[in-house]
Amino acid sequence: MNLLSHELLINSSVHKDSLPAFMMLLAFVITFILARGYTRIARKTGWGSASFGGVHAHHLVFGMVIAFIAGAATFGLTPSSSSPFFLLLAVAFGCGVALVLDEFALLFHLKDVYWSNEGRSSIDAVVIALVLGILMMIGVAPFGSNGDFTHTYIFITIGINLPVLLIAGLKGKIKMAIFGVFIPFVGLVGAIRLAKPNSPWARYMYKNSPKKLQRSIKRHKRYDKTWLKYKDRLWDLIGGKPQIIQ
Repeated sequence: MNLLSHELLINSSVHKDSLPAFMMLLAFVITFILARGYTRIARKTGWGSASFGGVHAHHLVFGMVIAFIAGAATFGLTPSSSSPFFLLLAVAFGCGVALVLDEFALLFHLKDVYWSNEGRSSIDAVVIALVLGILMMIGVAPFGSNGDFTHTYIFITIGINLPVLLIAGLKGKIKMAIFGVFIPFVGLVGAIRLAKPNSPWARYMYKNSPKKLQRSIKRHKRYDKTWLKYKDRLWDLIGGKPQIIQ
């Protein structure tokens, strides 16, 4: 009986600890669906959007304000993680981040590329954030630390993991570098594999290695031919087809 009570107590604690992350993730998903759904409908019907003084206000502006306020309130007021106010801040932060990442491509390119091919990077950002949110919700800690940041562990992290992630990023394996923060093996694979042909690593490190550069180009073309069409279909389903410029 005592063993059963202890197990129920542990499960209850885990559930309570993961509830803010779950609420943030749920708010993120719902807000993204509503924002992207509205823009897709407005694209067909010509519905208007918010503007101030004749200037179109993109929803990423509202998202940044909401996320900044929620983040500032969390750090400034430090509410208890079990309080309803903290859950409300988690929901607000999830909503704000969703609005920002839905227009991530606009921030990256500093122009309105929402319905262009460049706008697909917004869907990339949303998918990455969704996966990271799930990892946080299930309690996967950065570098598998589980919060145990001893001096030795920090030294190993800085000395081994971060350079590996940096190499993966320079090789153009951005997603692998990001996920490698939570799953180090993923970052290691990205660091070992050939760099993408348009990456900083390929431009500088393959300058005197034409064979490696050609292998990289062939592998990239093979990947595009095999998988890119399926990714495009999925991204079209999630975010709508980009505008075809004649």
